[in-house]
Amino acid sequence: MSEVFRRRRREQAEQMAEQALAVPNREWGPWDADEPHPDHERIDLGGLRLPHNPDFDVRLASVGDQHVGVVVLWEESSLQLQALAAPKTAGLWDDIKTKIKAGAQTLEERDGVFGTELAGQVTVEGATRPARYIGIDGPRWFLLAVVNGRAAVDDGVAEAFLDFVKDIVVVRGDEPMAREESIPLRRPNEQPVEEEDKPVNPFRRGPEISETR
Repeated sequence: MSEVFRRRRREQAEQMAEQALAVPNREWGPWDADEPHPDHERIDLGGLRLPHNPDFDVRLASVGDQHVGVVVLWEESSLQLQALAAPKTAGLWDDIKTKIKAGAQTLEERDGVFGTELAGQVTVEGATRPARYIGIDGPRWFLLAVVNGRAAVDDGVAEAFLDFVKDIVVVRGDEPMAREESIPLRRPNEQPVEEEDKPVNPFRRGPEISETR
């Protein structure tokens, strides 16, 4: 066998291996940045990469001077997203469900597209509104998606939000992080901040995610 033929066979095998790695092994996400996932342009917010939807109004949400989440507005509804660091050995959703239910007695567990979710009524600043809490445990991260408004009770409107969540990529990174610490976010095309910040835990400090303009 000639050297040229062997080299060509080797190159073909490497190309096939790369293609196999690029094929997702699940039907949908949210995806971990290190696993095979659909390769298309997304909005790069650092810890989260979001799919494009021209109908959505996407905004960063902050606690103090730190970006800790995302608010998506559409059709009299909102989708709030928070990505948190999780332990290697266990997920966070069971513990976080308990915390959420303790502060909202009218929420009930039900089966959803991502597994068990919480749905019902919540009271914010004296006003009652419908809400859905969806928790997704990933490798060393946890993603919380909170649906408020019309989409919390209208499955047709909610479907667009759920499809959005299915194509999110979570970038956990390799740096050590405390349990439930917010995975850092930044504005698109903004360079990561190198200075160390005090960890922010939205479940222990302050109310639910706030909207920034």
